[in-house]
Amino acid sequence: MKLKLELLSLSVLLACAAPQAQAIGRLADVTVVDRDSGATLPLYHHHGEYWVAGRPGARYAIAVRSKVGERLMAVTSVDGVNVLSGETAAWSQTGYVFSPYLYYQITGWRKTSSEIAAFEFAAAPDSYAERTGRPTHVGVIGVALFREVPPQPVAIQPDFYRRSDLASESSPARDKREERPAPASQAPVVSDKGAGALSGMAERRSAESVADAQANSADAPRHSLAKAMPAPLPGPKLGTGHGQREESRVAHTSFARLQSNPNEVIRIRYDSRENLIASGVIREPVRRPPIPNPFPDSDSTSYVPDPPVRRY
Repeated sequence: MKLKLELLSLSVLLACAAPQAQAIGRLADVTVVDRDSGATLPLYHHHGEYWVAGRPGARYAIAVRSKVGERLMAVTSVDGVNVLSGETAAWSQTGYVFSPYLYYQITGWRKTSSEIAAFEFAAAPDSYAERTGRPTHVGVIGVALFREVPPQPVAIQPDFYRRSDLASESSPARDKREERPAPASQAPVVSDKGAGALSGMAERRSAESVADAQANSADAPRHSLAKAMPAPLPGPKLGTGHGQREESRVAHTSFARLQSNPNEVIRIRYDSRENLIASGVIREPVRRPPIPNPFPDSDSTSYVPDPPVRRY
């Protein structure tokens, strides 16, 4: 079951003035907004990943602005959990449907068609994912975008034929028409069985990767392993909690995906600012302490200074 967003006219007017800075995405701009301050959180690019610094206890929203003139579906996950259904996230699941150029803020875990539980940054043990026994993917936001199957054009019988349309079977014009590729047909929706097969392949690849890593680590010297281990973080890892209930209305609609795999996947990781600084994601300028002066009062003059300039 797919959901279509209903926005008040005031929300649409506010969306026109929404900030565009610090967004990523080709089909849609995706940002993370601090709802308490209204500020768009800056994105930090580090080792091929995008990060935002969350403030513990603050409510946040995933803001999506469509950039194309067609409907899009956004299957959205937080900490590896689908924000609409609460299932462990997969591409084949339900998502929000966006009209062309629509801007909307996804503000929480969907509870009903008229209510959500707010997203709020919290320590990982207090996150919804970890409290429901799924701590592996805490600290990541995902938006998988799907394009819609275009409507089929209606064939109209022409009243007359042009001479070029009556070309022979061996004419170059007809050969060129036959070489054109056929229009793409609708891709089937991934079934539960297909999704399970893909999941099984991923699990086997993961197990093989773990086995290779263990084999390589057995041959590596111990001092190299010590260097590879990350430094301890100054604070607990950040996750997303199950916040207060808020009103948020949506309606149901149908959506035929153009293909089974997403046309674009946007991934944003997050943690506290202190942890991102400690891990090197955020690099603050080094502040050098002032050079000490052995005689700090010796530079002051011993003569009488001039008075201030007269104002009259």
